[in-house]
Amino acid sequence: MKRRTNSKSGQTMVEYIIIVLIIAVAALAIVGVFSDRVRELFGFATEELGGSGSAVSEALSERSVDWVREAESQNSQLGN
Repeated sequence: MKRRTNSKSGQTMVEYIIIVLIIAVAALAIVGVFSDRVRELFGFATEELGGSGSAVSEALSERSVDWVREAESQNSQLGN
């Protein structure tokens, strides 16, 4: 009679999925926290490379959260 070996491949896959989800949530949280600062840094770099100062000022005048909310409302209006 053959003994059935205990396969742990399903358990391992679930553990990897949980790890990936934790990393994804952490990445989203970090991007959410630092998005305004990153946009500011890119704006300064654009200005230093000869970009339009008014475009940089316009981009930096609005917080990322507000911009996302506005984009979502415009998207929902297009869907209706």
